[in-house]
Amino acid sequence: MPMARLRAGLRRVATRLVPFLSLPGALLVPDVVAAAVPQPFRIDVVEAGSGWPVPLVELRTNHHERWHSDNGGVVALDDPDLMGHEVWLGVTGHGYEVPRDGFGNRGVRIRPVPGGRHRIELRRTQVARRLGRLTGSGLFAETRKLGMDTPATEGSILGCDSVQAAVHRGQLHWFWGDTTLAHYPLGIFDGTGATSGIPFLERPEPPVVPRLTWWKDAGGRPMAIAPMPGEGPTWITGCASVPDASGTPRLVAAYMKIRPPLEPREWGLCTWDDDAHVFRPFKTVWREAMGTDGRAAKTLPPQMPEGHAARWRDGSGREWLLFGNPFPRLRCPATFEGWSDPARWEPLKPQETLADPHGAPVEPHSGSIAWNPWRKRWVTVFMQRLGKPSAFGELWYAEADSPSGPWGTAVKVVTHENYTFYNPRLHPESSPPGSPALLFEATFTLQFADNPVPVARHDYNQVLHRLDLDDPRLAPARGRTGE
Repeated sequence: MPMARLRAGLRRVATRLVPFLSLPGALLVPDVVAAAVPQPFRIDVVEAGSGWPVPLVELRTNHHERWHSDNGGVVALDDPDLMGHEVWLGVTGHGYEVPRDGFGNRGVRIRPVPGGRHRIELRRTQVARRLGRLTGSGLFAETRKLGMDTPATEGSILGCDSVQAAVHRGQLHWFWGDTTLAHYPLGIFDGTGATSGIPFLERPEPPVVPRLTWWKDAGGRPMAIAPMPGEGPTWITGCASVPDASGTPRLVAAYMKIRPPLEPREWGLCTWDDDAHVFRPFKTVWREAMGTDGRAAKTLPPQMPEGHAARWRDGSGREWLLFGNPFPRLRCPATFEGWSDPARWEPLKPQETLADPHGAPVEPHSGSIAWNPWRKRWVTVFMQRLGKPSAFGELWYAEADSPSGPWGTAVKVVTHENYTFYNPRLHPESSPPGSPALLFEATFTLQFADNPVPVARHDYNQVLHRLDLDDPRLAPARGRTGE
C-alpha cells in the first residue's frame, strides 16, 4: 500500500539522522535550549523624589527593542543576547524625563545580568501624575514575567474606548465604547460595562489596581451593553442616574447609531435594565431622512443630552443636569421626567476658548467638569484641540465660580510625545474627602497622531491621572498667585 511504503521510507530517514543528532553541537539538544533562557533583568521606573512607580514609560535599545513599564513601574528586560553587555536604553516618558547627555539623547546605560535589578529615576515635567492603566489585559505583565504575584485582571479585554461613568444605586457604573477582545480582530461595537465600589481605588496612589466587575454573557465573555436595533455600532453618552416621579433611581443615557464614516444616523434616549444589565431603547429623537435617490439627506440632529453629565443647583434651589464636553451645552431638570421630555431641554452657549498663563488662546475639544470641595469652585480637565507637541494629546486644567463660566486661566497638566489622549473624564466621586487630589482618566490611542508606533497593551485604553490642586504650578488657574 502507498501509505505503508511512506511509513517505511520515514523510518529509513530517521535511522540515518540518528548519528548526526548524537554529534557534539547538534541542533536539537533540549537541555541546552532550556538552559539558554536566563531570568529577566528587573528595571524599576520611578518618579524622583516620591519614589512612586511610573507606568507607560518606554525603554528602547539601539536596535529598536521596546519595553513599557506596567502599572507597577516595572520592566522585565528579557533579551538573553543583551545579558552581560553594556546596553543603552532610550527613555520616552510622556511628561517624565531623564537628563539629556552631551549629544542630546535621553536615556540610561545599564549592564543587565540574569536576575539583576536596576532603578531609573525620572523627573516629572508635567503637573499631573500618571497613576496607571484602568483597562486592558496585562496591567502587571512585566511584573509577572519576573515570577512575582500580581492582582488578577480581566485578560479577555484588550482595549476600551472613551468612558462614561455614573453613580447609580450605590455603585459606580462604567461604560466604554468600542472594545477590543482577545479572541478575534472584530470586538464589541455596542459598548461594554462594569461596576465598582466608590471609591474605585483603595488609595489614589500607584500601583493602580482597578476593582471592576464586568458584565458577561452566559459563556463568560464580555457582553454588549447597548444592543440597539439597526445597523452600525451604538455609542452611549450622557449617562446619569435620576429619580422618577416615585423616587426610584433610573440610570439613563443618550445613544447614537453610527454609519461610515463615523457619522450618526440616529439619536435616541435609552434606560438601563438593572436586571439584564443592558440599555433598552426608550425614545427615538432623530433619524436621518432619506432622499428619493436612496441617499441620506443633509438634516441635522437636535441638541442632545450628550457628553458628561454634572449636577448643579441654581440660586432658587432647583436642581439641574448639565451636559457638555467639556462645558455645558444643554440642561434639563434633574428628574427622569425632565430628562425624558425634549420640550424641557434648554440649550446653553458654552465658552469657546480659554487663555493660557501668557494670554494665548486654548480651544477645548473634549473633557468634563465637576464641583470641587477642596477648591470650592467648579473645575475642569479638558483636551486641547490642535495642541503641541501632540495635536490631541495635551490636557489642561481651569476653574470657574459657576459651571457656565467664565472659566479662568488654563494651565497645561498633561502632555504626550506624539500620541493622543482624548475624552478626559473627571472622577469627583472617588477623590478622597478633604484632599486636594483630583482623579481623571482619558483614552490613550495612536489615532489622530503622526504615525506613532503602537504601544503594546496600552494603546486604545484608559489611563488614570492624579492632579494635586495645591500644586503651586496651578496658581494661574486659581487666579491668585499668592494662594
